[in-house]
Amino acid sequence: MTSQGSAYSRFQRALATGNIDVVEAAAAELPTIGLDDALAILVLLAQTGDPRFERAAARWVGRLLTETPTGLSDARFALALVERLPSCRDALHGLARRR
Repeated sequence: MTSQGSAYSRFQRALATGNIDVVEAAAAELPTIGLDDALAILVLLAQTGDPRFERAAARWVGRLLTETPTGLSDARFALALVERLPSCRDALHGLARRR
């Protein structure tokens, strides 16, 4: 481990900067990105008005559907919430934590 910490701690610090380029570089060092961390990146894309947001949002909802026991009504709810990011982050986080 370097003096800057683990790859995951660098990723967390990158998220705190709010700079998507720094976040992407730090995320590239991780072996995997969990659903919660992917949501944090998605929120950042929404906050900055990044043009990649819509595609990333669709991928995140797809991951939610495959990685959690989410039914159709929750899927519709997730789609509605993701369109309202960043204000609905906590509700999406709750859906993502169902395992």
